[in-house]
Amino acid sequence: MSLTLDAGPAALQAAESATAAASRAGVLVVDEHDRDRLRDVEALLIAIWGMSPHGAPIPFDLLRSISHAGCNVSAAYNQAGQLCGAAVGIVSPGGRSTYSLIAGVLPGTGDKGVGFALKQHQRAWSLARGIDTMTWTFDPLVSRNARFNLTKLGAYASEYARNFYGEMQDEINANDESDRLVAVWPLTSQRSLDAGLGIQAEIELPPAHLAGVLEYGPDSLPVLLESGGTLWCRAPGDIVALRSSDPGTAAQWRVLLREIFEGAFASGRQASGVTRGGWYRLTAPDQA
Repeated sequence: MSLTLDAGPAALQAAESATAAASRAGVLVVDEHDRDRLRDVEALLIAIWGMSPHGAPIPFDLLRSISHAGCNVSAAYNQAGQLCGAAVGIVSPGGRSTYSLIAGVLPGTGDKGVGFALKQHQRAWSLARGIDTMTWTFDPLVSRNARFNLTKLGAYASEYARNFYGEMQDEINANDESDRLVAVWPLTSQRSLDAGLGIQAEIELPPAHLAGVLEYGPDSLPVLLESGGTLWCRAPGDIVALRSSDPGTAAQWRVLLREIFEGAFASGRQASGVTRGGWYRLTAPDQA
């Protein structure tokens, strides 16, 4: 690609944050171009998501083309040189934003900071090319990923995409519809800068006596609260397990959160964080 590398303050700070995040996670994160190692990336993605009738999540030949085109295939290697995480991003027309296609870590390494290091590397890669926004989609029912995206990284969501990919047949999505939230990550916002420095403001649910219950979930517990003009919406604890054990209830969760998010976004709210317990904070425009 014909993008000029930027050595400005934001790009330099992002590069330092990416290096620090990789060090804390005990990994080396690189832009991967090697043909054989791109085959390893394909195998890693299969290990995370499994195979579908369509094949690998992103097949080797596409990874090879993305890398060759000058877009981003980030790979994280542990101290033994083992591939333990990968992220893939392309650049939108005009170079206005990076679109992150996929990001994942080797099963069993989810709490070691590898995923955070990969996203910080993507952030630095983007800012070095004058790109100050990154977008991607994620399943609103997977609260762990939602918290990572909206709280730990500093992204937000204000768009809900129904059945984005159609019915998905991989091992994680288990033939469920593929509703997605669209994450927008302003790479130079104060929240993103703080996140890159390891400064994270935890999102806390208001005390029960200050919150009114507006709706209950399929488990008969509160799923939508209102407190001080802010809405709080709860995702299920483990939607992946629920899809396998009780797909009917999993579908009920899908429809319920679809209605809540679409209504909130239509009124101008945005999802600006997630608690450790899986509650989304939906803030009004005057609270942003």
